[in-house]
Amino acid sequence: MSKRLHNLPVTRRVPPCIPRVRLLPLALMLAGLFAAAPTLSAAGQAPSLMLAKVYQPGALLPDYWVSEKYDGVRGYWDGKELLTRGGEHIAAPAWFTAGWPQTPMEGELWAGRGQFAKAVSTVRQQTPTEDVWRGMRFMVFDLPGETGTFTQRLTVLNSQVGQINQAWVQAVAQIKVANHQALQGMMAATVQQGGEGLMLHRGASFYKAQRNDDLLKFKPFEDAEARVVAHVPGKGKYAGKTGALLVEMPAMDGGPARRFKLGTGLSDAQRDNPPPVGTVVTYRFRGVNDGGTPRFASFMRVREDQL
Repeated sequence: MSKRLHNLPVTRRVPPCIPRVRLLPLALMLAGLFAAAPTLSAAGQAPSLMLAKVYQPGALLPDYWVSEKYDGVRGYWDGKELLTRGGEHIAAPAWFTAGWPQTPMEGELWAGRGQFAKAVSTVRQQTPTEDVWRGMRFMVFDLPGETGTFTQRLTVLNSQVGQINQAWVQAVAQIKVANHQALQGMMAATVQQGGEGLMLHRGASFYKAQRNDDLLKFKPFEDAEARVVAHVPGKGKYAGKTGALLVEMPAMDGGPARRFKLGTGLSDAQRDNPPPVGTVVTYRFRGVNDGGTPRFASFMRVREDQL
């Protein structure tokens, strides 16, 4: 696969191709805005961000830059403070953002592969713990304030991150792939090393605060979000605990909102203390039933920007 990759503004050693992982069908995309929980500082106006659609085979891959999808908390530097995508203030240590430019930067607050829970708990702190924050990285993937195409923004981004010159601020490596087979090989290598998936960004696109095909996500399973509307009592070994969450998918395409039970994936601790009603959760699934509800749905976590 590496012979098919081209040189990019950010250089990166591409892992060797490994056996393909089985990619589940990508059939459902949910959209909607949800209220943020008050565990972070009070939210101001949420930043207007570019949102991703789900990658489908057939996209003109030479038009896109490809990068790892970092499993952290999306962060937005507005030139003065660090915010979640919901607009909540993140209480990072002063040294973490010292010397950052007065122009917006968008990235992922990341604690490492497989360390999503650590990233979330760190971002939630009202009083930052110095040692914990020293394990965090701000993986910068875009400059929303720049007016050029994504390819042009990459040049500015790399220069800006270089001027910041801080080990915890890193430009996300972007590469080119020639075709779907090469993309699958990169996905397989990323997942084997503990990564979550890939992001594809159209090089000719301008920054638009909307969801469209200029930004795509590609993961080895489908995932979506729903709001908890009730707790279903457990039976048998789960008697006295929560057996499942009754969740509601947001309505889309003029159709009704749909509800289904989400029990698989809940830990014993979550069954004892389930996510409260009103919480937005992320689940993974394998396709959709005729009625529009997800098949083999499994709880993953509470949605990151509600934390």
